Amino acid sequence: MSSTLEKTDYGTDHWTMILRPKKSLFQVNLAELWQYRDLISLFVRRDFVAKYKQTILGPLWFVIQPLLTTLMFVVVFGNIAGIPTDGIPQVLFYMSGIVGWNYFSTCLNDTSQTFLKNASIFGKVYFPRLAMPISIVISNLVSFIIQFLFLLCFLLYFYLKGADISTGVDVLLLPFLVLLIAGLGLGFGIIISSLTTKYRDLTHLVGFGVSLWMYATPIIYPLSEIPERYRMFVLANPMTPLIETFKTVLLGVGTVNYLYLLYSLVFTIVLLIVGVLIFNKVERTFMDTV
Repeated sequence: MSSTLEKTDYGTDHWTMILRPKKSLFQVNLAELWQYRDLISLFVRRDFVAKYKQTILGPLWFVIQPLLTTLMFVVVFGNIAGIPTDGIPQVLFYMSGIVGWNYFSTCLNDTSQTFLKNASIFGKVYFPRLAMPISIVISNLVSFIIQFLFLLCFLLYFYLKGADISTGVDVLLLPFLVLLIAGLGLGFGIIISSLTTKYRDLTHLVGFGVSLWMYATPIIYPLSEIPERYRMFVLANPMTPLIETFKTVLLGVGTVNYLYLLYSLVFTIVLLIVGVLIFNKVERTFMDTV
């Protein structure tokens, strides 16, 4: 009896994936992110379902939260403090700012914990790490759309009641504004998430810092009420032009300042570049520190 041992050539064609280290910190493989779009959609569904899975009211919290915040602002800042709203109905003025700000703050807060909350997943299986913060931004977009539709209901109500609301062609800027808000939240979030792998104190400062940041953004007050000598400090906040433009195009009060929008656009692009740079650097070694 004889046996023959056949030599089999296992070439690289038999592998479904080859993992290589990134050659540059600026490297972002968009094609790979697109290949993992099913995983991103799975993360989006997980985040959306898990957030209110064991609550009584469920998704109704998407509209209850901005409604209660708006009513509190109307009572405290509108009636007690007497802060003007440039002739805009108080409910619309506050809610339009809150809806835009909520999307930014939730994107920032959630993405800032990317490494800490998902360390167990990152240590077991490979996928492009940027898929996680991107999925968070998309899942929060769903809640933003729900709140935005809720805002439109109030807008229609006040319009039918005779409020001076006129929406023009500038309303087409809304998708661009939402994109910039998402970019700012993503950029700041991935930078903070990268730094928290080493400096855990930041996790305690993020929520507090975002709350303070809101008061530095014209949400509870119009930009016109800021004294001229302090206005440039408020405009240095990249969220200020976005919230102001969001209110302008939606409520038809004032004019769009495209120079301020350009500043926010440049700031967002630079922030995302720096964020990806730091994220890619930390991604290589974060399992040793988390």
